[in-house]
Amino acid sequence: MTQTKFLLSENDLPTHWYNIIADMPTPPPPPLHPGTKQPIGPSDLAPLFPMSLIQQEVSTERWIEIPEPVRAVYRLWRPTPLYRARRLEQALQTPAKIYYKYEGVSPVGSHKPNTAVAQAYYNKQEGTRRLTTETGAGQWGSALAMACRFFDLDCTVYMVKVSYHQKPYRRSIMEVYGATVYASPTDRTQAGRKILAQNPDSPGSLGIAISEAVEDAATHDDTKYSLGSVLNHVLLHQTVIGLEARKQMEQAGDWPDIVIGCIGGGSNFAGIAFPFVMDKLTGKTPHLRALAVEPTACPTLTRGRYVYDFGDTAELTPLVKMYTLGHTFVPPSIHAGGLRYHGDAPLVCQLYHDGVLEATAYPQNPVFQAAVQFARAEGIVPAPEAAHAVKAAIDEAIRCREEGRSRTILFNLSGHGYFDLAAYDAYLAGKLEDYEYPQEAIDRALAMLPQV
Repeated sequence: MTQTKFLLSENDLPTHWYNIIADMPTPPPPPLHPGTKQPIGPSDLAPLFPMSLIQQEVSTERWIEIPEPVRAVYRLWRPTPLYRARRLEQALQTPAKIYYKYEGVSPVGSHKPNTAVAQAYYNKQEGTRRLTTETGAGQWGSALAMACRFFDLDCTVYMVKVSYHQKPYRRSIMEVYGATVYASPTDRTQAGRKILAQNPDSPGSLGIAISEAVEDAATHDDTKYSLGSVLNHVLLHQTVIGLEARKQMEQAGDWPDIVIGCIGGGSNFAGIAFPFVMDKLTGKTPHLRALAVEPTACPTLTRGRYVYDFGDTAELTPLVKMYTLGHTFVPPSIHAGGLRYHGDAPLVCQLYHDGVLEATAYPQNPVFQAAVQFARAEGIVPAPEAAHAVKAAIDEAIRCREEGRSRTILFNLSGHGYFDLAAYDAYLAGKLEDYEYPQEAIDRALAMLPQV
């Protein structure tokens, strides 16, 4: 029998998360206090995060145990399936073997609950009553809304305004779970009012929404802030994806030569890639390629600068060293709303800077073309964000065909696109515009970087 689907039992659910910091050749530079420009300590983060997550943020332990209450919720959908994309291989006439880890089976249809559940659990343990957060496409907001409901926490979501209007049913899902959702920028915070005063028609950005959520949390004693990407502890929680995929690749009697994930903040890419990069860093698979894929409309790794920058627009967050387009950068209203962040996870950026990882960028029309090709071959309609990984996997498979070489390709299909059909409508009607961000606009944003 030719096997297409590789499944694990609940007994195979990982018991620990993998912390790549333990194996990195260069330790990541420390975050800096926005006022003093000195390295921050746990007390600086305490107004925003529970101490257990702060400890995970700075941990150098290779393995961190997953609490049983978190694993109990994971079992609702984890372990997730791994598929061999045989029909896509046939359509491409490629000698490559293509596998994808499908995170779209979670209740909210993406990889985001892997960290949302963990963050809600730790906050509940330390007496938090309410969590605030930002969301772009709505994948993260709906995941945190669900996790807060499971652990009896209130949830306030600042949703990037353009996505709030493009994706109304994502907002509906959050409200089904009991969250309160605002279109950001709002007039509820000083950060939001400042942006609206400058531009009443602002489409919003993840940087602006982060500013609002952080300000809300910092000004309420019973409230903490929750972030869906970028931070070390978030990437840590997502490694359940790659840890499961390792077992499934062993089931398949195969091992990836190339691991691919889309990247906005970095948690999706890190979730699939880091557990395989572990072998590259320890010398077991030195030739492994790990490829992060971003949009040309927000080309952080491929055109950003590796410097200290704020994680938000209003300069409320610590300074972190990352590839950035500048914290004042407001990307265009592309449909891959989850990839519209001006920076990237410091761990991903450090590894990219060290040459351990690769990055590439695509315009949105070729990405949607690849998504439609994948859907017609494999049946699943990818989220616009995940479709960037699909595009890169197809290109790598075509390269194998042209070179007459077989390679094993693994990518993370991190969410389905069933709430993104307006974007598919626009693509099928020929109304999607490709956008390459002008260098002068990037230069203007980079000119506003803090002096460190």
